Amino acid sequence: MYSIGIDLGGTNIVASVVNDKYEILGTGSTPTNLPRSAEEIFDDIAYACRAAMEEAKVELSDISSVGMGTPGTVNSEGIIEFSNNLKFDHVDARALLKERLGEVEIYLENDANCAALGEAYAGCGCGSKNFVAVTLGTGVGSGIILNGKIVSGVNCAGGECGHTVIVLDGEPCNCGRNGCWEAYASATALIRQTKDAMNKNPNSVMHEIAKAEGKVSGRTAFDAMRKGDKAGSEVVDNYIKYVSCGLVNLVNIFQPEVICIGGGICNEGETLLKPIRDYVAKERYSVHSKIQTKIVKAELGNNAGIIGAALLGSIQ
Repeated sequence: MYSIGIDLGGTNIVASVVNDKYEILGTGSTPTNLPRSAEEIFDDIAYACRAAMEEAKVELSDISSVGMGTPGTVNSEGIIEFSNNLKFDHVDARALLKERLGEVEIYLENDANCAALGEAYAGCGCGSKNFVAVTLGTGVGSGIILNGKIVSGVNCAGGECGHTVIVLDGEPCNCGRNGCWEAYASATALIRQTKDAMNKNPNSVMHEIAKAEGKVSGRTAFDAMRKGDKAGSEVVDNYIKYVSCGLVNLVNIFQPEVICIGGGICNEGETLLKPIRDYVAKERYSVHSKIQTKIVKAELGNNAGIIGAALLGSIQ
């Protein structure tokens, strides 16, 4: 038997048929085309599922379950209680999928949780039962797996590590709080920190790099650091401290086997990961323990959420 994993994003809808070895056999996709009604969006989700099955050369009768990852909060009844990006408010996603796909088992979960599940079972987690995934993107996304299960909390909104505070009364965060990890460790925050440093250092190499690229990006300060630029090095050093501070908190709270870090900034590889590991090694509470949390780069990219969604039926 096979399962289908769906990644419902603000830009694209992607569905894939996945086998029991976590291999993707067929994929269908279509633009999300927001803003639209839930009914129209779910018509296209069903279309993507059928396209995936056609490419994989399987029938619906071969599918054991369908899982979907979505932005926002999803409850245990399969209702998307709220998704700001999709403009969903108490959308009965399970019912809408059943109407379009027939009597197949349907599972829904937050997209960051699906990505964590995919990495834990099929990616860099190598089957870890205690695992945390962190994505450094527009915000700081996260998913927590404990004893092989997704941590979602009493209200299915758990695991939002990006909205834990690391600087009391610090930078404002989009969530309404001040000093959140997301306000310091996201790619958005890094770009803001880079621009601030450029304004204070008009002779920094960062100006030349940004002009050549046509914009300030998450790479600008790292590229400047590699050229020996002092201001760029300071931005990178401070950013790594912010990222590491939040990771130490996760280690101290959960003591997972593995923490994986994803997002475009992870393309820096060991330039980012080695100083993070060094910082965490010095600051963690478990400094005397023989077994320590491994900090690694995410492996599955965009497929993490799809594979994780396909796995939802098997971990219930």
